[in-house]
Order: sequence, then C-alpha cells, then structure tokens
Amino acid sequence: MKKMKRIMALICTAMIVFGLTACGGSSDTEKSGNDDNKKTELYILAAASMTDVLNELAESYEKEHPDVKLNFSFASSGDLQTQIEEGAPADVFISAAQKQMNALKDEDLMDNDSIVDLLENKVVLIKHKDSDLDIKSFEDIATDKVEMVAIGNPDSVPVGQYTQTIYENLKLWDDIKDKANLGKDVRQVLDWVATENADCGIVYATDAAIEEDVEVVCEAPEGSCDPAIYPAGIVKATENKEDAQEFLDFLKTDEAKQAFEKYQFTYVYSE
Repeated sequence: MKKMKRIMALICTAMIVFGLTACGGSSDTEKSGNDDNKKTELYILAAASMTDVLNELAESYEKEHPDVKLNFSFASSGDLQTQIEEGAPADVFISAAQKQMNALKDEDLMDNDSIVDLLENKVVLIKHKDSDLDIKSFEDIATDKVEMVAIGNPDSVPVGQYTQTIYENLKLWDDIKDKANLGKDVRQVLDWVATENADCGIVYATDAAIEEDVEVVCEAPEGSCDPAIYPAGIVKATENKEDAQEFLDFLKTDEAKQAFEKYQFTYVYSE
C-alpha cells in the first residue's frame, strides 16, 4: 500500500513538473507572438494598376526587412485620396496621376520634400482576344460599331480622366459618354472586357499586359492627353517616417526598376 502511495506521489510530481514546463512553453510562444506584433506596419495606398508589381516587390522587401510588414490598399487614386483626407492609416501614397497627389499637397497632407515622379504608363484601347469587333482606333469607339465601352469613372479614376481628355480633344466625348460603362477602378474595366461584359475598354498598358484574355488595339493618339505619370510620396501624418522613406527609397532601386519594367511600366525616376 505504501509502495502504491509512493508511486502515485511520483506521478503527481511528474504531472506538476510537466504542467509548469508546458506553461513555460506557452509563455515562449506568447513571447514569439508578441515579437511578431512588434513589427512596424506600413500602410501603402497605391493605384489599382500597381497591384501585381507591388505584391511581387513586397515579398522581396519583407525578406530583406523582417521587422516590417507592408499593408497595401489598392483602389482608384481618387478613392485613395479620399481615404487620406478622412484620416485612414496611410504612410506612403502612389497615385496614377498628378491630380490626386497635387490635391493632397495643396491640403498640406503630404510631405512635399518626399514626393518623386516614379513611373509612366500608356493609355490603350483593348478588346477581348476572341472578339471579331472591327475597331482599329480610339475614333472607332464613337461609331455604331460599338454599343458599350468600359472606361474608368472620370470623377475618381485617373485612366477615366485621361479617357475623357482624349475624347474631348478628339471632339468625340459627347458620342462616347452615353455608351460608356463606368468602372470604379482600372481593374474593373479590365475585367469587364476580359469577361466580355463590354465590347471594348480603355485601360493602362500595364493592365492589358497581365490579362491573357484581352488584346491591345492601339495606344491613345499622340498628344491627346498628358503623360500618365505616377508620383509617390510620404503621407504627412505617418508615425513611421523613417521606415516609409526606406520603402520609398527601395522603389528607386535597380531591383524595383527591373520589376516595374517587367510589368510594362516606364521608369522615369532620376536623382
């Protein structure tokens, strides 16, 4: 009986020791989790047309900067401008046009010294790759060959603003706007054409390049709109200015340049 009691006591002692060890292990796990939580989180607000290239670059950047986590918000530049104006978390803003960046500068919401012209894009006319639609120019959209054209909403989407300018300069805007289906960003316009929910559409060359179900008909007529320049800069309200600047500097490197050019952007930044 005494022997049995000693055995039971040893078992209880072992269980207590095991329990304490397990608790210690839990503390280590929690500590590790807390370390992860101590990462600097950067919020990058970027034009929808940059989705693929920035997601690719993020993998490389986070490997080289394990203490930083990049959080992206991709949308039309106009919507992103509104988010910054309303105080949404934002450290870096990359616009698909100067208009939205200039508006934020005028409102004193950007660190003006940080802003650089980073990239240029081309505005192109696309149709579905299997479409037999007989169009060869932007002017053809104004004819009865096209029932519906997908374009970005000119109120908030830079490619839509470029589109309106192009057709105003061609004296054809009144013929276009009534048959235009307005997308919330350039990727929605691309999707409508890729899924044959619009006869054709107007997007950036970079968007057309990543969608195998569309083909480029032509570029916008030369001189019909200003160059599609992408400025980038640090949001003034950031609490992580040094980290934001380091990420912005990364976008100026040869590694980033090669990625941008792979996705058909023209790299325009210079010291």
